[in-house]
Amino acid sequence: MMNIDSEKYIILVYFDLKPGHRSDFMPLMLENAQKSKADEPGCLVFDVLCRTDDPDRIVLYEIYENRAAFDAHLASPHFLSFDKAAYQHVEKKSVIELNLEYT
Repeated sequence: MMNIDSEKYIILVYFDLKPGHRSDFMPLMLENAQKSKADEPGCLVFDVLCRTDDPDRIVLYEIYENRAAFDAHLASPHFLSFDKAAYQHVEKKSVIELNLEYT
């Protein structure tokens, strides 16, 4: 039996940081995550994960109430500030959209 919620908008974001940039990137990332959870009612989960085999590879797991909540996140002042400041520390970024099949 599956509990499917097709309204939730879920993404994984992968950051490959430039060598030596982790100490500058992480405070920006953590502030963005904290403000997203505190200031955005549609942001349900915002986990910042670090790969055990490579600390310069950061993974975000984010769940939003729906796509509109994610779009509001992208337009928020704290995200725009993070995106502008963090760009210089990132070598590669990729985003994967997911569907919630079971919880």
